Amino acid sequence: MSRTLLIAGVGYLGSEVQRQAENSGWEVIGITKSGGDNQLACDLSSLDAVTTLAKSLDVQPTAIVHCASSGRGGADAYKTVFVHGCAHLQKAFPATPLLFVSSSSVYGQTDGSTITEDAPTQPDRETSQLLLTAEKSVLTEGGCVARLAGIYGPGRSIILQRLLAGTAGIEDDGSRILNQIHRNDAASAILHLLSTTPFPAGEIFNVADSTPLRQVDCYRSLADQFNKPLPPTVQRNMNRKRAWTNKRVSNAKLCRTGWSPAFPDFRQAAPAVAETLGKR
Repeated sequence: MSRTLLIAGVGYLGSEVQRQAENSGWEVIGITKSGGDNQLACDLSSLDAVTTLAKSLDVQPTAIVHCASSGRGGADAYKTVFVHGCAHLQKAFPATPLLFVSSSSVYGQTDGSTITEDAPTQPDRETSQLLLTAEKSVLTEGGCVARLAGIYGPGRSIILQRLLAGTAGIEDDGSRILNQIHRNDAASAILHLLSTTPFPAGEIFNVADSTPLRQVDCYRSLADQFNKPLPPTVQRNMNRKRAWTNKRVSNAKLCRTGWSPAFPDFRQAAPAVAETLGKR
């Protein structure tokens, strides 16, 4: 039986979701705000646009994944892309399961504790609060939420870029925990959840690798691998995009469903990623 996946947001992550989905036999309908490159144009912030899209499709999707980006925007962008975008997709496709790609930034813990999906979500950033608003809407209507750790992969790794450029710094004593997920693993987790029977309606899953790392341990290992000096100690950066938090994001719930990351430890993936930096 054929399956059709609607991908709302075919960017860095969405393009990999599309590649893996097509390789697994899904028919894929991709949408971006501007369209082009074999993607349909649709502005998720407009209910009329999403409704028109739904009516125009020859085949209704079996599942939808919302992995659109805020375009590095602030609260207004988060509200239109995530809060309104999810609501509009669910209204236009009421019978279709929706998986919303959220962020582990909704966890505001700073004590280094292990974070499961049951942990309190009390972020201090308005953007993360808006993600929670979108999540609530999705879950209430029977959707599923994937909270991604910091994503890296081909052509993308701030940690590696800064080390190789000599601009990295270890904050204070370096004890802050880094939680990451390789792009390809994030995509495989999304497709795994979408293929689960029954669909995990109303469920939240952390999508992270299996090895949260102290910042100092991560940089020490990378410095050895790439024959670079250990970055100097710097003052804690309280203005990070994902806010300053210190926590260990657990992927145990997701792994219990049968998924496992191909890249369980960022340090092992780093050499291959380093070869792609600047080439994306």
